[in-house]
This record gives sequence, C-alpha cells and structure tokens, in this order.
Amino acid sequence: MAVYELYSKRQQRLSDAEPDVYRYDVIPQKLRVQIIHILDKALGSREDIYSSSGQVEHTYSLVVSTIRQELGVFILPPSNREGNPYTELRDFFLGAAKAETCLDVVELAFRAIDRLTRTIDYMNRRGYDERADEAIEDLNIRFKENAVGYQYIDGEIVRVDSELIHAEAVKPALRLLNTKEYAGPHQEFLSAYEHYREGKNKEALNDCLKAFESTMKAICDKRGWTYKPGDTAKALIDVIYSEGLVPAFWQNQFASLRGLLESSIPTGRNKQSGHGQGSTPTTVPDHLTAYMLHMTASTLVFLTKAEQSLP
Repeated sequence: MAVYELYSKRQQRLSDAEPDVYRYDVIPQKLRVQIIHILDKALGSREDIYSSSGQVEHTYSLVVSTIRQELGVFILPPSNREGNPYTELRDFFLGAAKAETCLDVVELAFRAIDRLTRTIDYMNRRGYDERADEAIEDLNIRFKENAVGYQYIDGEIVRVDSELIHAEAVKPALRLLNTKEYAGPHQEFLSAYEHYREGKNKEALNDCLKAFESTMKAICDKRGWTYKPGDTAKALIDVIYSEGLVPAFWQNQFASLRGLLESSIPTGRNKQSGHGQGSTPTTVPDHLTAYMLHMTASTLVFLTKAEQSLP
C-alpha cells in the first residue's frame, strides 16, 4: 500500500486534532491532487500516453467521452480545444466547482481501473490485478484521511455516515449479496445508496424494502420454500420463521427479533414513502434514511448468514 504516515500526520494524530466528522459537500484540493497521483500510478500518467501502446490514451478517452456526453459539451472546461484526454480530465477535475462533479469523475475513473486494467498486458505490466486493488484501497484511505464521507465500493461511490456500522454491516452485506442468487437484492441495495447520495431519500427507503423482501424471496428460492409471488415483508417473515431459518431456541431467547424484522424496515418505508403523502409534502430526513440503510444492511447480513448456517 503506497500511503505513508508522514511526520505531520503522526503529530496531528498525537495531538488529537484529526477531524472527527465527515464532509460531503466539499472535495478539498489536496484530496484532488492525491487522487490524480493514484490515477497516474494505476491508470497511467500523461507521459504514459505517449510511451504506451495506446491503452492509456484509450482508457482516458473513454472516461472523458462519457463525461462530455453526460454534461452535453464537446470539450470539458476549462479546455478550449480537443487535445490530450489525460490533461483534459485532470484540469476539469481539479477545477470542478461541485463535489458531485468530482465524485462523478472519481467513480468513472476507478471503474476503469477496476474493470479495464485487470490484465497482465495493460501498459505491459504484470501484477495489475493487485495494482488495481491497491489503487482502490488508497482512494478510500485518502477519503478517510481528508474527512470526506465517501468510499468506492463494488463499483460505486457510496456515502458513509457511520464508519463502524458501514464496516460491520454495509460492506459485509454488499459482499454477501454479490452472488448470482442475490443479484436482485444486491442491485436494489446499491440503488438505495445511490438514491441516498443523490438526496432522493424516499426512493432510498423504497429500495431498502425491496432489497429486504427480495433477499427473503431469494433465500426461499434457494431452499425451495413456498411463498406467493405477491407476498410482502410480513408474509415472507412468517415463511422463513416457519422453515427454521432462525432456530426455535433462538426465537425464544430473542423474542424481539420478529418484532424488529416486522416493524423496522417495512414501517420506516410505509410511513415515510410507501403511501400517499396527503396535501402536505413529506420530507424524509437524511439521518432517518441513513439509519434505515444501516438497519437494512445489518438485517440482510443476518438473513444471508443464517441461511449459510443451515445444513
């Protein structure tokens, strides 16, 4: 891992002066430059465009072309003429006024690292799979160091409001759902985080419930348990309990578990976003959405691990 603890970092840590909250609306210039350094090493630098076999230029051109199309421009500002795609992307990223714009660039560039460079012949370098993993790890470390509340996980930039819960629930949920059997809930859970990042909290809650119900249906399909296609959360919970997903002695010891499963995710969604809002528009606050995302994650981890433990 190519991140070093410099003297200044140690002194900041020892003086307890490190920031203890995350920022979401600012991408500091220092972090932007650090990200450019990561891209130089993993995706290729400006000099590599001229010395490589065209792979570096092609990769940067794909990223630049995608951003141009989404913004509806021919050239990314501040450029006024088409030229080196590396320089165009770098200058655009360093000068972007909005955090969201920077995150768009980071997500696209690291998707390229994650998906296009994992071959032994990229830039004629071996061990590139490990290099891509290192780049992603370095990016997430830099986000954390700069107290910027985002992480690159499973091909997406996701918002991080609780590092502990994120590490113990969200990341395991993504990992456990990243299989063919759980493709539906995996997509819905990622969609919930994407809506949350975009400020679409009602849509995020809807996708939380979808992921919860889809996970239970996937478990039933995997185990051959019978349920009706239109079953909602309550009926599906009855099925997984009756089939022994949670052993009887656990059900007695944790009598509140059923109530937690029945009331938490469905109730949060139903009261806040699942039905008509009436004459007065309802607003779902960020802290409630974050709570429901974390509860959904921990519940999905519980369900999938419980299924894995069955004979």
